[in-house]
Amino acid sequence: MLLNAIIVNCLTHLKMAYLLSFSLSKSSKSTLLVGCLTVFSRLLGFWRDVLIARYFGVNLATDAFFAAFRLPNLLRRLFAEGAFSQAFVPTLTLYKAENNTVELQQFINKIASYLTLFMLIMTFFCVMIAPILIFICAAGFDWKSQQHQLATQLLQIMLPYGFFITLTAFIGSILNTHTKFAIPSFTPALLNISMIAATFWLTPYFQQPVIALAVGVFIGGALQLALQLVALHQLHLLPKLQRNFHNSATRRVMNNILPTIFANSTTQINFLVNTLIASFLATGSVSWLYYADRLLEFPSGILGSALTTVMLPKLAKNYVAHESEKFSQTLDWGLHFIALLGVPASIGLFFLSEPILSVLFGSTEFTAYDVHACAQALSAYALGLMGFLMVKVLTPAFTTCHIQSIAIRYAWICLGVNLILALLLAQNFAHIGIALASSLATSLNAILLLIFLWKKQLYRPLKNWRVLSLQIFFSSVVLTETLRYFSNFTSWSTFYLVKCIILGGASYFAGLFLSGYFYTHKKNYDF
Repeated sequence: MLLNAIIVNCLTHLKMAYLLSFSLSKSSKSTLLVGCLTVFSRLLGFWRDVLIARYFGVNLATDAFFAAFRLPNLLRRLFAEGAFSQAFVPTLTLYKAENNTVELQQFINKIASYLTLFMLIMTFFCVMIAPILIFICAAGFDWKSQQHQLATQLLQIMLPYGFFITLTAFIGSILNTHTKFAIPSFTPALLNISMIAATFWLTPYFQQPVIALAVGVFIGGALQLALQLVALHQLHLLPKLQRNFHNSATRRVMNNILPTIFANSTTQINFLVNTLIASFLATGSVSWLYYADRLLEFPSGILGSALTTVMLPKLAKNYVAHESEKFSQTLDWGLHFIALLGVPASIGLFFLSEPILSVLFGSTEFTAYDVHACAQALSAYALGLMGFLMVKVLTPAFTTCHIQSIAIRYAWICLGVNLILALLLAQNFAHIGIALASSLATSLNAILLLIFLWKKQLYRPLKNWRVLSLQIFFSSVVLTETLRYFSNFTSWSTFYLVKCIILGGASYFAGLFLSGYFYTHKKNYDF
């Protein structure tokens, strides 16, 4: 069954990999490499979640774990998926262009020293106040109840992961700046491997088996950092810790980190808010939202993170060289790809949410009721997938141009809208309303970012967007009608789901072909 589930997800993303490969400019090749490695990591993450669902089910213990895992997972998404890179890469690119290798090494040493000391202090402090952090993240858990105590214990075990992932992201940014994309893209897989191994081999050693997952998170973080250090050593840029780490460049990076992280973290903070509100709802609500979010991460993580990883160094170079036309063209290229692949991914998740969850997670522990409840949340999240992707692609432009304050202003608006909508919609629609609130708020954030870049002439859309929009619309209608026809089924099997995915992908591809997409956009973006 697990093998069948993995095959389903592989087929789901074959279409994405193929479409990415049709126009292999240098940028597209890098994106495809990062995307393929990200697919591998996501598939391992999916297998991890299947194991958790089937080993532990949906209960008070899993709700406690997912509530505690929100904070380490937030740090992983912020640092490992681009927010730290967006603060650090532009400065590192400028520093690399203006200074020799020795000065670059000194700069890296100072940043590494600052981050190490800061994260050690923060980790120790957060371990001490873990009960309060759990209360903030899941106020619906009764204070000093068994569930609250378990969540606190799990969080304390996992908090050092924040230290590991921060330094991992720092080293990954250096590797990306030197166009070494492979190792940073593969590194996230180590966390999934560690948690899978913990599920198989460590659970018998704990009275509360779910604690093994927390231990797996801790070990996974250590492995991620170790691999990155080896890769950095091969570039002869391994940092040496120093006592004196203050200079203008260090202050510039540190002053950029918090605003940039906040501007990029609205989606993740919204998920924390969702967990808080869901903790007051029926048992299982936290877990349903978690699994729905995890499936949403497949297209948003694979496509959004891959594009951001490749685009960021290019945007930084364009900005430093005052190449405004190429800067705009880089943004246009990213938006082109997320429109091409994000729209069909959103449609597929919306129509196939329940069959996908049924085939992948359905078991005696993860019941049909859980599948249906989780599918409703996933369908609501799918409506905002394009917004999630656009925020990932557009936010680096604000960081590169040092106008994070604008992105932060929109981030606050997004947070406020999400909170208000979640509270209102949860009253009538429970966890579904919470997921829908996130989709609406993130879509608003994306629209505000795009309008600002367009008004300031930082982004000037190319002329082919009108034709592209019609081609994607036509292909999406074909895809929608195909899925509506074949998804009208009550009993799902792996074979029938695979059949729907293949037919859906083929119909979308056929729509693009018939609308002349591959002829119209045959010429690659020239950058």
